[in-house]
Amino acid sequence: MKKLGFGFMRLPLKGEDVTSINHEQLKGMVDMFMERGFNYFDTGYHYHNGESEKALRKALVERYPRESFILADKLPVYAITKEEELEPIFTEQLERCGVEYFDYYLLHNICKF
Repeated sequence: MKKLGFGFMRLPLKGEDVTSINHEQLKGMVDMFMERGFNYFDTGYHYHNGESEKALRKALVERYPRESFILADKLPVYAITKEEELEPIFTEQLERCGVEYFDYYLLHNICKF
């Protein structure tokens, strides 16, 4: 694995709204990344107000075989108040990304309030 990842935290936009992702530009960026032999992608539950995972699905998952890339997502620990919330959020993330599994599932923004 090459040692550079593509983070879906700050994506190209069509306007000022963080949810107005420029999907065509993003697809070009993903294509260039993959063409150069890189394959590690990272997203998070709240990136772009929840639109990052969906953008990843459109730009990567729907266009490349699942075995051709490595995908990391993050459990939003800061947003969990009860254990019962864990599985529904995980399931939602899988659905948003359009995958059956994550290669890495990270704990995100662990802090004490």
